[in-house]
Amino acid sequence: MAAKLENIFKVLSEPNRLRILKCLEDSEKCVCMIYKKLDLPQNLISHHLAVMRKHKVLNYRREGKSIYYSVNQETFKVLNKFVKRLDKYQCWIE
Repeated sequence: MAAKLENIFKVLSEPNRLRILKCLEDSEKCVCMIYKKLDLPQNLISHHLAVMRKHKVLNYRREGKSIYYSVNQETFKVLNKFVKRLDKYQCWIE
């Protein structure tokens, strides 16, 4: 699980990937909707989506020629569990 968490944090350390997550927080979207909303080149968005998909940060589904992306809730449950464990040891950090 540690390696997976490390990868999740690496993926989320890129500002445009955080913007993509924010864009997807309310509903799934196709690539064309994401790049229009974020005003970034489609090839850059596609690259980030591929990385996020590889590390299971995002889910995807095909509908015809379009691919729709959504946030992978299972990955964020793991991340949330980790953060809650860290919160127990907050006194160590302060």
